[in-house]
Amino acid sequence: MEIFIKRKEMHYFMGVVLSTKLKGEEQVVFEVLMPYEESVQLQGHMEEVHIFSENVKDSKTKISARGKNGATKYFLVPRELRDGINLSKEVNCQKIELKDKVIFIYSVDKF
Repeated sequence: MEIFIKRKEMHYFMGVVLSTKLKGEEQVVFEVLMPYEESVQLQGHMEEVHIFSENVKDSKTKISARGKNGATKYFLVPRELRDGINLSKEVNCQKIELKDKVIFIYSVDKF
C-alpha cells in the first residue's frame, strides 16, 4: 500500500501508519490512513496485503533497454538479491500509479 499525506511543511510523505497494536505474540494490527484513490487500487482485495516503505533500500538497480531503438525494457534484479528465487516460473507484477512516480511490484516464487 502506498499513501500520500500532505503535511504542514507542504511536503508529500509516503505511508502513514496511524497506530499499531500487538495482537498475540506474532501479529500486529496496523491502522493506516490512505487517500480513496489509492485504496481503489486494491480492487476490493483485503487479504494478501503487504505494507512496505520506500525508505528501506536493499539495493539499487537499473532498467535495461534492448532491441531496435531500445524498444524492449527490462527491470534488472541485482546479483545480491537473486539467491533462492525461481527465475524459470511466471512472475506476478503490479503497477501502482502515484502523483509523481510509478511503483512496480514483482512477486517471484522461491525454489
